[in-house]
Amino acid sequence: MIVRPHLHWFRMLLAWRGSVLPQLLPRLLLIFFISIIALAAHDHLLPVSLNLNTTAPFSLVGIALAVFLGFRNNASYDRWWEARKLWGQLLNESRSLTRQALTLPSRELPKEDAATFLAILNALPHALRHQLRRTDARDDLAARLPGALFERVMASRYKPATLMLCLGEWVQRAARAGALDPMTVLAFDRNLNGLSDVIGGCERIASTPLPFAYSVMIHRTVYFFCASLPFGLVDSIGIFTPVFAVFVAYTFMAHEAIASQLEEPFGTDDNDLALNTMSAVIEDAMRDLRGEPELAPPRPREDSYRWD
Repeated sequence: MIVRPHLHWFRMLLAWRGSVLPQLLPRLLLIFFISIIALAAHDHLLPVSLNLNTTAPFSLVGIALAVFLGFRNNASYDRWWEARKLWGQLLNESRSLTRQALTLPSRELPKEDAATFLAILNALPHALRHQLRRTDARDDLAARLPGALFERVMASRYKPATLMLCLGEWVQRAARAGALDPMTVLAFDRNLNGLSDVIGGCERIASTPLPFAYSVMIHRTVYFFCASLPFGLVDSIGIFTPVFAVFVAYTFMAHEAIASQLEEPFGTDDNDLALNTMSAVIEDAMRDLRGEPELAPPRPREDSYRWD
């Protein structure tokens, strides 16, 4: 995710990293060449003539397309923002469970028991991140979980759910040992259910994209509109056709490209959520409650303002 300081208005015009312009350049060049062809045909420099002397169809299609792109962007941003709220809830629930494990037991638990509970909590955001991105969680989990527990989690298909099961088993053992009374068990269970809601919500977003037919319809309409626009503009603005055609194409294509990135908020594009950084922040928040030293603070990639 690109996080930049607030830029002066002029520097904002020239911003490159974090915008979708780099991936759009080849497509905008194509629109520019189509505009040159339209201009040459209009001036009879080519043996063909294809001039659409009225802009009314383009106005109607452009308005409808802007409305559809607005709905698409709103739907994609809703997914992105919901994903961010779920990871914020993951931080809150993890802090609450850490506090409860440290303060609520009616008698002191063996150090290894409390350490196991907190190790599972530390591993949970990393396991969830790897599941959402379909990457290998082995290294991150091996650094945080004891050997037997690590093997059990790695043998499962849904590692965050298995970690949740381990947390529930820990609460059960503590209750049977008399360290947690029934009201305290309910408090733990309420926060564990909150973690389950986070995992389920993230899985729902990751496994349910926007309907493909809706996306492909907008995609086709955008490119047909942008490719035919120069032939509708050339009769009225002449030599300035390439400039306005490319600018209008950039507007529509950029909206579609941004919506496509936001639709999958757990990916690794420039505008996706910085899950590596967020996982480290959640783990460090729990370490702080335990009085442990701070983890090496995450830093953006050099010169790019990008947080992974």
